[in-house]
Amino acid sequence: QVQLVESGGGWVQPGGSLRLSCAASRIAFSMYNMAWYRQTPGKQRELVATITFGGRTNYAYSVKGRFTVSRDSAKNTVDLQMNSLKPEDTAIYYCNAQNSMTLAHSWGQGTQVTVSS
Repeated sequence: QVQLVESGGGWVQPGGSLRLSCAASRIAFSMYNMAWYRQTPGKQRELVATITFGGRTNYAYSVKGRFTVSRDSAKNTVDLQMNSLKPEDTAIYYCNAQNSMTLAHSWGQGTQVTVSS
């Protein structure tokens, strides 16, 4: 069973930066599309950024130009560099892995990001 463990969340002031990391195990990492989602209370989980097994990236409009997603196939990790953070970026951030063959999804437990002064 795929295991995803997020780290790097925390509190930061507006305009600051955080880097989230997701460590994947029990996974043929090169076969998976990876993504970051986020969710706030009372709202649906929303897609933040994706990176395919081939390295193609895509971003939600709200984070484009501020966030960067990357993956390291040697370490089986996917990172989300978040710059110029805004209070509206406050959410629980979840790592997602999608098997490119079966399209099955797996989720991490989430990490809290709080942006406030």
